Amino acid sequence: MGNAKLYKGSLNTIILKLLEEQGKMYGYEITQKVKELTKGELQITEGALYPALHKLEAEGLLDVEVTKVDNRLRKYYKLTEAGVKETKNRLAELEDFIRSMQHLVNPKWSID
Repeated sequence: MGNAKLYKGSLNTIILKLLEEQGKMYGYEITQKVKELTKGELQITEGALYPALHKLEAEGLLDVEVTKVDNRLRKYYKLTEAGVKETKNRLAELEDFIRSMQHLVNPKWSID
């Protein structure tokens, strides 16, 4: 199983966390930030990113702001109030999951 498969299940949480940190971002900017932070290990494709962004928007977790940049329209995504709360919940769930996996994979190195 490659790392990409492991990351795929966390894509929405990754997006929410980046938006929490950055305030607002457009799609390509998100892909580049993830690539930078993972030193190229994770490269999110448009085919994975945009459906995730649209789903988060439909769930009321993201707002979209359209801005004209160089005669092109650019969609910026930012967290709604519900998105801020959900980000905290999902990050807590992810941390719990990581802790549980650590207990399973290498119990002597587990941190509580």
